[in-house]
Amino acid sequence: MNTSAADSKQDHATGITSVLVVGSGTMGSGIAQTVAESGIETMIYDADSANLKRALGSIRSRWERAIATGKHDAEAIAGFEIRLRGAGEADAAGADLIIEAIFEKLDAKAALWSRLAAIAKPTALFASSTSSLSITALGHASGRPKQFVGLHFFNPVPVLPLVEVVRGLDTSERTIAIAVAFVKTIGKTPVVVNDAPGFVANRILLPMINEAIVTLQDGVASAESIDQVMKLGMAHPMGPLALADLIGLDVCLDILETLHRDFGDDKYRPAPLLRRMVAAGKLGRKVSQGFYLY
Repeated sequence: MNTSAADSKQDHATGITSVLVVGSGTMGSGIAQTVAESGIETMIYDADSANLKRALGSIRSRWERAIATGKHDAEAIAGFEIRLRGAGEADAAGADLIIEAIFEKLDAKAALWSRLAAIAKPTALFASSTSSLSITALGHASGRPKQFVGLHFFNPVPVLPLVEVVRGLDTSERTIAIAVAFVKTIGKTPVVVNDAPGFVANRILLPMINEAIVTLQDGVASAESIDQVMKLGMAHPMGPLALADLIGLDVCLDILETLHRDFGDDKYRPAPLLRRMVAAGKLGRKVSQGFYLY
């Protein structure tokens, strides 16, 4: 398909021609890469310039591997690179959609959205990629609750097809419709869910991961054995402990603490072993050590 024709179709479908991703960690860089590959002008910003530089380098490395493996040709990658650039917070003024992907702390996210709302144009849509926090609360922190939606991507973003489109209490139907169209435009599958702690995916997934950690903590089996049981007996593509390492044990702890606090139910109480591992800095793949060594 001709690139200009594809871009025209995308503009007509969503009205979104420019996206700012705020946060350049694993999720933010994956989202930025995916959006740029879809033909939309993409900016990525991080308050830490060193993190931003690393993220842009990681994206380019992934694109170089895509050429080497034949997934994309050099011409396609050159087009992706043109559509992606590092940005500053002030660039929120030019974005049709701002996607926040910073760490899972409600106060930090709320403060960021308050700042971004003072910069962004009145028509801009706001989205958080939070995996468990309240979209309703973040929408009100932004001052634009009708234009605020959750876009919960999954790691690794360029590979996994699902995006939970989370409707806050005051999110407008127009915002949901545009968000669904945008998710389809970037090649993902949208599933609309209502705002609740953990939404659907993590409300079901994290208690399973937590129980796997308790099972390991109780000495029932080794990490390898627990994961083998779930892979071979339950047809899971990855065992829960390996998956926890991929997600990040600190992220798992943050989500479980949110579920435990917001539901007030001890079935979501984080396993003591999880707390100890996070305290020891054994956070999973991103630091090369979690339940496994990498």
